[in-house]
Amino acid sequence: MREHSDTRTGDPLVNEWRDLLTKHSNVSCALEKALQDEHGIGVSEFETLDRLIDAGCSEYRMSDLANDIYLSQSALSRTVARLERDKLVDRTMCSTDRRSIFVCLTDAGRALHAQARVTHRAVLANNLG
Repeated sequence: MREHSDTRTGDPLVNEWRDLLTKHSNVSCALEKALQDEHGIGVSEFETLDRLIDAGCSEYRMSDLANDIYLSQSALSRTVARLERDKLVDRTMCSTDRRSIFVCLTDAGRALHAQARVTHRAVLANNLG
């Protein structure tokens, strides 16, 4: 059996990439655990709420949200469906373009985001600061 050894290579670019992946994994796991334990949501749900808050508008086209977030279209659809089920967002059809769907925060979504934001930022500060 081969013993685990240092995985660094002679290529600084590859080492930098692997360091970035490790940091991303560590922060993502810490965020997932803290947000789930303290607020009952995952990173994808928080990130979606956070993007809706940052947009500062009452309606956000689902297609625009898909362009602004790291999730695939199908993952975003599932995330928004979970948020809608939990009454944190509403989805509505555009009255002028039936192909467009709007996502908007509910008061419950705003309240949960405000609480979870403190946790999110604390985890980021502890892991990135």
